[in-house]
Amino acid sequence: MKILNLYAGIGGNRKLWGNNHEITAVEYKQEIADIYHDFFPDDKMVVANAHEYLLKHFEEFDFIWSSPPCPSHSRIRKHCAMNRKGFARPEMLYPDMRLYEEIIFLRHYFKGKWSVENVIAYYKPLIPPFEIQRHHFWTNFVIQLTELEADNIEHGIVSDFEKKFNFDLSKHSGVDKRHVLRNCVNPELGKHILDCALGLNKQKTLNL
Repeated sequence: MKILNLYAGIGGNRKLWGNNHEITAVEYKQEIADIYHDFFPDDKMVVANAHEYLLKHFEEFDFIWSSPPCPSHSRIRKHCAMNRKGFARPEMLYPDMRLYEEIIFLRHYFKGKWSVENVIAYYKPLIPPFEIQRHHFWTNFVIQLTELEADNIEHGIVSDFEKKFNFDLSKHSGVDKRHVLRNCVNPELGKHILDCALGLNKQKTLNL
């Protein structure tokens, strides 16, 4: 199966997908793409704008995973913008509507299976998602219930996250390791979503 992995990061969602698929990963930052490629050398790595790449290449794939930027939708960031003062206060942002652009586009143009992932938003989603762990998922297939533990990543140091997600970043530099690890989708959840897309999980379904 040909898979497109957009906004790939270091590949948390992809980690347990195995090597039986033809995977193209798209990541905007070269230093993060280099880490992904180090972990998954058989994947095709494209350093590009994922939003634009999707529009130009979507018809080439059987399954598309997209994780558009989440800060402008985040409850935590919104809380900090409203309540912190001074230097530590993040700026207020309009919600980034590329998230919904991709959902609507995939829903109406793409013939394969797809999943768009983001954080649980501080507002009522404009399109109803599945909710699982700390994520919202929009898909064109049913997501089954899973017994995965709650994914609490708000506290912890780099070594905690490395252990949790089984990534060793000790030989890498030039990136905020805690940030890229916190951005990872739990590998077991990434596998669960792909298995649901492939129809491999036959359990009770989540409700929208």
